Amino acid sequence: MLEFYSKAKLPTRFGEFEIYVFKNDENKDHAVLVHGDVKGKENVPVRIHSECLTGDVFGSMRCDCRDQLLTSLKYIGKQDYGMLIYLRQEGRGIGLLNKIRAYHLEDSGLDTVEANIEQGLPADNRTYTFATDVIKYFKIKSVQLMTNNPEKIKFLEENGIKIVKRIPLIIEPTEFDKFYLETKKDKMGHLL
Repeated sequence: MLEFYSKAKLPTRFGEFEIYVFKNDENKDHAVLVHGDVKGKENVPVRIHSECLTGDVFGSMRCDCRDQLLTSLKYIGKQDYGMLIYLRQEGRGIGLLNKIRAYHLEDSGLDTVEANIEQGLPADNRTYTFATDVIKYFKIKSVQLMTNNPEKIKFLEENGIKIVKRIPLIIEPTEFDKFYLETKKDKMGHLL
């Protein structure tokens, strides 16, 4: 169950947003950034972004998370309206402690999927229930989903969200994240 808690203006380098927070059954503080008036609209550009402390905040080059986040905010900020849903599910849902342990295993030669499995964890433990609830809260009729992840598309569609278009987030690989991106494509089916 989703319950509105509070909102505030959030001017950013990418444009004017409002930041929303909701109460829900997960007991996590997810953020929703809304640009313009999305209520009841069709074809709303939406990015559902899972938290990545190492990438989003510290600028790690082991992944493309920060580049996807910034690219999404720039794109949404140039549109008449759009939304970024920032989910607090670090490390594809395994948490920061296990993510850093996975990094250590990756340093030893495992890929990102193998590192999670080596710890007895799923390759991807994320859920997008909060995101679908938010889209429904704003009565958004259809979205243009900014993603490379087919599982995200599948989850949203199975939960009643109409996706009229996929907006790819293609980030040029670096020497540090090339193997990571190849693994996401080859083992997780990401559309890269």
